[in-house]
Amino acid sequence: MSDCIFCKIANGEIPSQFVYSDDYVVAFKDVNPQAPVHVLVIPREHIASSAKVEDSSVWSRLMSSAAKIARELGLETDGYRMVINTGEHGGQTVPHLHLHLLAGRNLGWPPG
Repeated sequence: MSDCIFCKIANGEIPSQFVYSDDYVVAFKDVNPQAPVHVLVIPREHIASSAKVEDSSVWSRLMSSAAKIARELGLETDGYRMVINTGEHGGQTVPHLHLHLLAGRNLGWPPG
C-alpha cells in the first residue's frame, strides 16, 4: 500500500532503526516508546489489522520473530509483553498489522 507508513518503513523508504529483518517480517524501535524496550514487529506484506489475516502462517512468523527478538534482547529473565491492537476501540493507530514487544519495567495489569 503506497501511503502506509509501515509499508514505507519495511521497504526502506523511511529510515528506521531495525532490530530484526527477514523475508517476511521487519522489527524496529517505536518512535514513541511506552516502555524502556518498545519494538514493533510487522509483516512486510500489507495487512490492515489482525481482523484481516487470512493466512495462518502470518501469525507463526510474527509470533516466532517476536519471541526470537525477545531472546536476542535478553528479555526472558524479567519478562515482556506482546500486544496486538485491532481497530479504533482496540487502540490501533496505524492501519497495518503490528505487534508491540514491550519490556524493561513492570507492565502492570490490567492494561489501559
